[in-house]
Amino acid sequence: MTRPLRILFLMEDLCFGGTQRQMLELVLRLDRTHFLPSILTLTGRTDLDEVAEAAGIGISRLGTGRTVPGSFFLRLYRALKAAGQDILIPCTALPNIWGRIWGRATGMPVIVGTCRGGGAPRRQHERLLWRLTEKIICNSNALCAALQALGVPAAHLACIPNGVDPVRFAPAAIPPSARAPVILCVARLARDKDHLTLFRAFEHLVLQIPHARLRIVGDGPEYSVLRAWAANHAAGRNIDFFPGTDDVGRHYAEARLFALASIREGQPNVLLEAMACGLPVCASTVGGIPALVGNNGLLSPAGNATALADNCALLLADPRLCDVMGRAGRERVEQDFSFSRMVAAHEDLFVRLWEDCEKRVGRKGRAAI
Repeated sequence: MTRPLRILFLMEDLCFGGTQRQMLELVLRLDRTHFLPSILTLTGRTDLDEVAEAAGIGISRLGTGRTVPGSFFLRLYRALKAAGQDILIPCTALPNIWGRIWGRATGMPVIVGTCRGGGAPRRQHERLLWRLTEKIICNSNALCAALQALGVPAAHLACIPNGVDPVRFAPAAIPPSARAPVILCVARLARDKDHLTLFRAFEHLVLQIPHARLRIVGDGPEYSVLRAWAANHAAGRNIDFFPGTDDVGRHYAEARLFALASIREGQPNVLLEAMACGLPVCASTVGGIPALVGNNGLLSPAGNATALADNCALLLADPRLCDVMGRAGRERVEQDFSFSRMVAAHEDLFVRLWEDCEKRVGRKGRAAI
């Protein structure tokens, strides 16, 4: 490369969420001698804008509030046409649909799609829209397999697992075995995370362990539904709600185990954070979760509240096992899920795709002579 590549990350928002946080970490860590990243959001200011701005990342916004404006797709066309970027990286469903369409219409040289959640292949209409990208990045082999089942060629896919900061997310001085019986779930309050199954599992659990507590950290569209459930069930008195935050360290440090009842997933960033913090995990067998959970936790079928309750009860009843599984999770993170590895894989892919683009342009130029 003769100059740094200009890379535009197209985000629906910068709210507290796994994809948002993971992509922001990537943006912050890209080598500035080779890459000049910027961000375009469909909304106005949200939770993580301040973090990006403090690091000198340029952010443009199509909206003014926390919701996507109805005319975003028209504004997006004009914004991409004026952007003058080399590579477009759309993240989450709306950007992966409209960003690809308008990116091609405005002549964006390279478009790299992303597929990071269990429901993303269908939400993003990948059966049709994969052709509008040079490559699609998935964060788990399970998502790659799902895309191939929809007709996306394997050569068109790149699997780059999420990364986690093992310094920021580290085991607390007090081991899980010495903590109160607190079950933690950090996740966006959305249907894919299936908090209601977790609540029903906890309802079974408190019959065996009355002093157990469930701590929910996150925001999202299901907030009122979940608060109503807690208000109308006796187990709800043992459920604590906390707003989403970028400072989740104290929650990991105060829990004995981490639970996630998702019905669709890619590779949940929160599981990696919990593992890095030395917590055992109880999670559902969907998406990339089974590849993360081995001797560091217990798995149960999605939607099976009884099995999830049994797994949580087993760990709460055996503090020593919590410590053993927690250490195994920490070791796995240190070995396989560093941010340096994740960033290096993205940088290598961006360079290769840009070099391929220059070759295509060169061949077209020679053919026109």
